[in-house]
Amino acid sequence: MIVEVIAVGTELLLGQIVNSNTSTMGAALAEQGIDAHYQQTVGDNLSRIASAIRVALDRSDAVVMTGGIGPTQDDITREAVCEVTGRELVFSEAYADQLKEWWSRRGREMPQSNLRQAYYPEGAEIISNPRGTAPGLMLEHDGKLIFCVPGVPAEMEHLMLNEVVPRLVAASGNQQVIASRVIRTWGRPESEVAEILDDLYNSSVNPSLAFLASNSEIKVRVTAKAATAAEAQLLIEPMESEVVSRLGETVFGSDDETIEWVLLRLLSDRGYTIGTAESMTGGMVSARLTELPGSSAVVKGGLVAYDSELKQRLLGLADVTEVVTTDAALAMAKGARSLLDVDVAIAVTGSAGPEPLEKPVGTVIVGVATPADTRVRELRFNGDRERLRTYGTAAALHLTRLALIGKWWKE
Repeated sequence: MIVEVIAVGTELLLGQIVNSNTSTMGAALAEQGIDAHYQQTVGDNLSRIASAIRVALDRSDAVVMTGGIGPTQDDITREAVCEVTGRELVFSEAYADQLKEWWSRRGREMPQSNLRQAYYPEGAEIISNPRGTAPGLMLEHDGKLIFCVPGVPAEMEHLMLNEVVPRLVAASGNQQVIASRVIRTWGRPESEVAEILDDLYNSSVNPSLAFLASNSEIKVRVTAKAATAAEAQLLIEPMESEVVSRLGETVFGSDDETIEWVLLRLLSDRGYTIGTAESMTGGMVSARLTELPGSSAVVKGGLVAYDSELKQRLLGLADVTEVVTTDAALAMAKGARSLLDVDVAIAVTGSAGPEPLEKPVGTVIVGVATPADTRVRELRFNGDRERLRTYGTAAALHLTRLALIGKWWKE
């Protein structure tokens, strides 16, 4: 069975809301071995929504729509489904009573506009939504299925997982599952990773490879389809081993293992504590380290010295006249290790722009001090100020991992 996802909402096209629903829906379908070859995003316009539905029905066996079934005037997904299928909108007295009860239980008077949610295409099944007032809908038309679920992520996810996907699995008779393993890397550009794995990418169909770039990290996704999850994992394992072997120390984790998670695990295993001294990143490294529960066991604190004079006073850089230098980062790392009384210290300085400091905009200098050594590395990134700070933060965390596993870089 081929399923197409349509996300409805002008706010998605304008970038006012991140379209996370299609990602969640795609993952839910993939986990059950259901193919989703296309996704569409369309604004709140009746003719364009109807056109999107027609395109989807022409090339897919089922359509799952999210958004546009709320109580306001621009919620017109129901009307678009009626236009495509030639059905009338009919009113459900039973669901209207459910709506009134929903509001009554909360001690509030129901706005009359909410009664729009009691309308549905003739012949459709109303699917109860325990998370909100907009019901899901299912309609069979010319041998194909049309589902409508709310755009609110929590409501969409509940109906998708508990109502839509089980119905699609039953309708398809599909006995296959899809499993994936994401291998996380840092330190090589996407093009170089692709070259190293080129023969695997071109020769393998099941499992298959895909490359994903995000925030300076390159992810390699290995995906397999089989009758059971266990069989799919068996297909993945040899490919995963080969990928890891070829990419070497640039591999730092898999699936949900973020760099901060890996770093905190390494520190905990060694009984180390860690602290930070940041200029360019303004506390972003410390924030990443403390995002995870339990981080207080190893993270003792951080220093943000943004002003050059303060940086010199806090970290004993009286003899360093320029602060965006390798000498400054080295001294910051040593100073933070001493001042914070930690085993490992990360220091970041650099030039994020828009005006250059002592070095060109895009310069990021990271110093790492461990019980074994203290070293520094200067890197250069492209992009706007926020991108440079984000990439600088990631670089600091990844270089610290390399230091902890003894893979020090060349100065």
